[in-house]
Amino acid sequence: TEQEESGVSRRDFVKSGFAAGMAAGMAAGGVVGASDEAEAQEAENVMGKWWPSEWGPEDQAGASNRMTPAKVLEAASLIQKGNIYRMGMVLEAGVPTFGARHVSITIPGGPTGGPFGEQELMYNDEMFSGEIGQVGSQFDGLGHIGAKVGNTIRYYNGFTQEQVGGAYGLNMLGTEHVKPFFTRGILLDVLSHKGGERLPVDYIITMDDVIRTMRKQGINEPKEGDAVFFRTGHIKLWMKDNDKYNKSCPGPGATVAKWLAERKISCVGGDTWPVEAVPGENPRRPFECHIIWIVMNGIYIIENQYLEDLAKDQVYEFAWSFNPLPTKGGTGSPGNSVAIA
Repeated sequence: TEQEESGVSRRDFVKSGFAAGMAAGMAAGGVVGASDEAEAQEAENVMGKWWPSEWGPEDQAGASNRMTPAKVLEAASLIQKGNIYRMGMVLEAGVPTFGARHVSITIPGGPTGGPFGEQELMYNDEMFSGEIGQVGSQFDGLGHIGAKVGNTIRYYNGFTQEQVGGAYGLNMLGTEHVKPFFTRGILLDVLSHKGGERLPVDYIITMDDVIRTMRKQGINEPKEGDAVFFRTGHIKLWMKDNDKYNKSCPGPGATVAKWLAERKISCVGGDTWPVEAVPGENPRRPFECHIIWIVMNGIYIIENQYLEDLAKDQVYEFAWSFNPLPTKGGTGSPGNSVAIA
């Protein structure tokens, strides 16, 4: 309906200060605490306490630590036919982006250089301009999101802004610390369960949706180290109606996010730009799932994933592989994740 298709553009989040002031918004929604570490650990707040990490107070790898040899072998056992599914969208100028982010690829010259040798070899290079880790089918690293506790901005494992921040790459929590992923992937095809062309832009995926979807698909619930993907159908708007794509979108809310965190998954993805419902269960806490997953539990997020072929073939369990670009100080990573079944 028209009401269902109305929503808050993610550009509006930026223009209204929601994105830039997300940490303050979280605080207004209840993320409060003392200004020093000792008192902050004693203070109660609605988001809970998230540091030190279960891997120790110095850990920067988060849930990628769950990529154990046993997990790799389990994932490999899911490969039955050898089919490979590309999950990354084409990265090109004009893709939907958050706020004022941009993508530009230029070939300087034409060809860029040469000739070399008797064979007169020529070559082409590309020059990239854009937020390389935060456009397209993007992977959010642990340094991408923080939240204010009292007067201090905190990230995963309690690291402060003073520890993490850096003008020429983050000083901590860069993507060079992320371990490669090869694990059991799960597709939760909520769209097939609910029906229709795509879920309404403001639809919040509930625990009932998750349970009924798993039952319909005949799969077990997520286990430690798994990667979980939500299909909503929202990706069908990609490069066809970017304005509508950039409006508030369907996805799991905080309740499902906490449930996944309790199961200690390693990564969560989906066919939308934030992989969570916007505005979500509580409009005073925008992007609450990002806080629950990245900041509190070191769980990574991979956005704008193409899940249509997996859904068409009813591939609900698969080996999932993704190697984040180890950019020193990077907030995220481009890349083409794949499902192998």
